[in-house]
Amino acid sequence: MSLSTRVIAALGAVVVIGAGTLGGSIAYAASQPAPVKSKATVTIGRSSTALSPNPTCYNGGKPLDTAGRQACAQLSNQPAGTFPKLSIKSSDQIGVGLDPNSAKNGWRAVTNGGNSQSGAVVSNFQKDNTFSGLQSAANVLTTNRDTALTIIEFDPNSPAGSASQGIIAVWFVDLVNSAAPVASPQDASQGQDPSQGQ
Repeated sequence: MSLSTRVIAALGAVVVIGAGTLGGSIAYAASQPAPVKSKATVTIGRSSTALSPNPTCYNGGKPLDTAGRQACAQLSNQPAGTFPKLSIKSSDQIGVGLDPNSAKNGWRAVTNGGNSQSGAVVSNFQKDNTFSGLQSAANVLTTNRDTALTIIEFDPNSPAGSASQGIIAVWFVDLVNSAAPVASPQDASQGQDPSQGQ
């Protein structure tokens, strides 16, 4: 049984087009940056919001170097409204989650630095847990309209709990409680300085 010239030509065209498409796809994929592996989610009430595809501070999955930590610390002092905003009421429940690979590294989440005077801990240091659990937003919001939420993914290869603990990724989010008054400029302290570690 012999193949006609038309069938052979058609098969040849399919092979050429397929090879060209594959080659183009490989070239396209090779020129793209590596996808961000660290992902964080904030749950308010029954709605979950995946934070932007990129953390605020990120070094391609490697620990932030000294300059990166300093730049991230500078960002943490930006005025309210600089970072992605999520609306919240003090009657809501709030929780934070990380993707499984990031959760394996260890992470924590705090509002306004996590100190007891102006902020609170949303999630103490966790390892392997992907979700903080829900808690009353009234426990973590400030009395002002804007509350800064900071989520930090740590480097698992550095000493846990030390001031020099490495940081893989940091997300800053503005939680906006429209029922609360706007803060005065001196009250506008933002997120946790990532160099403060756990």
